[in-house]
Amino acid sequence: MTGAEEGLRPTTESSSRWSRWLATAGHLLLFVLLLGACTFLVGAAAGALAIRDEGALAWLNLAAAFAATWVMLRFVERLEWSVIGLGRAQAAPSVLGRAFVLGAAAIAVPTLLLAAGGWLRFSAAPDGSWWRAAATASWVLVPAALLEEVVVRGYAFSAMRRTWGAGAAIAVTSLVFGVLHLANPGATLRSIGLVTLAGIFLGAVVLTTGSVWAAWMTHLAWNWTMAVLLHASVSGLPFATPDYVLVDVGPDWATGGVWGPEGGAGAAVGMLGGLGYLIARRRRREERTTT
Repeated sequence: MTGAEEGLRPTTESSSRWSRWLATAGHLLLFVLLLGACTFLVGAAAGALAIRDEGALAWLNLAAAFAATWVMLRFVERLEWSVIGLGRAQAAPSVLGRAFVLGAAAIAVPTLLLAAGGWLRFSAAPDGSWWRAAATASWVLVPAALLEEVVVRGYAFSAMRRTWGAGAAIAVTSLVFGVLHLANPGATLRSIGLVTLAGIFLGAVVLTTGSVWAAWMTHLAWNWTMAVLLHASVSGLPFATPDYVLVDVGPDWATGGVWGPEGGAGAAVGMLGGLGYLIARRRRREERTTT
């Protein structure tokens, strides 16, 4: 290689890198625009049909998110669903089952410990049908959790990771995840910070399992455990609490206050424990592949 060729090589590599970065930025902008357009269309359809049910609207918005993702995969990047963690094999029952247990345990264990310590208390509530309340909550929680995962940790996460690296993908998507919850009732800097930590936790699930479906299960289990099993608020949003309700009688920094258990230090401990488990699991897998 001549001296002139050696001098050109770093410039060419730098130019190629910047081209990839700019292309990814353009793809992300296009995805956001497509998502906005698809969401507007389903919103207009819902308005024309006078659909007001929160669960039905969540399902429609989920359809919009999948439509925007499909366009990006099919016509823009020409990729398979598996590349972004949404392939059929990535929804294996064993993967989903472990992910659900992880999400449920991460919030249930610290919450029950706070209850045992007297900072949370289960109190009697008006009688009602537990099963009906569970079905009603699930009708909303199932699509809402998947919607957030497809939007935040689906195509966008994959595009950032492939070009900018896993660290950047987790950092950006986790901040976006926190900002998306600013409008929730009772939002504070603490609660948004904890939602951002939840974004890191869920991003780690995607990195460890290679599956956005797994992140959905972890996310759903977390919310479902609070709303259906513990009868607590979820990100400041109340759900029906027949027969019993979880009452906050301790300091908000620990219990979460009106935001619910996920807005307190207990939730942070649960997520950090979950992150520790995921890191250990990833390391064990890497050790097995190198031996």
